Amino acid sequence: MSRRVLIVLAILGFVAFLAWTTVSAQKVECEVCVAFGDGQNCAKATAAGEAEAVRSAQTTACGPLARGMDATIACGNVKPLKRVCRTN
Repeated sequence: MSRRVLIVLAILGFVAFLAWTTVSAQKVECEVCVAFGDGQNCAKATAAGEAEAVRSAQTTACGPLARGMDATIACGNVKPLKRVCRTN
């Protein structure tokens, strides 16, 4: 390959790296704690938006607490005991 092609590829790679690091730095991390049945559990999750991160963290926190689909859905609808989010 010619030198010009290599330079263009290097520049495009650098621009892609900058775009990726900028976008990835704007994620939200949430910690959610839930009480369901006889137990309590906390979990963290990261997503592009706060609502997605909270939903994912609650689903993860409910995993060890809920048995079966009905319990999993019910646990997912419980108001969290703790909900802390931060932007990365």
